[in-house]
Amino acid sequence: MDITAFIAVASIVTAGITIGLGSIGPALGEGRALASALTALAQQPDAAATITRTLFVGLAMVESTAIYCFVVSMILIFANPFWNYALAQVAG
Repeated sequence: MDITAFIAVASIVTAGITIGLGSIGPALGEGRALASALTALAQQPDAAATITRTLFVGLAMVESTAIYCFVVSMILIFANPFWNYALAQVAG
């Protein structure tokens, strides 16, 4: 296996692992936050506006972690910084 094929395989595998593991944590965190918010809404219906607003801000912050993992995986697949190194090794 030449170096370009190795870098391609390593990039694809790493991107898959990044998406897989990077989406598990935010999914569990969002589920836990939603369950806690629903419990709080059931106990204090008068504070629904405050709880909902805080929930949405928290969900956006948690979701940003999954978005960062997605961006890293897209960089590894489409704009891999190691390709220049691989092409230099093949040419030289």
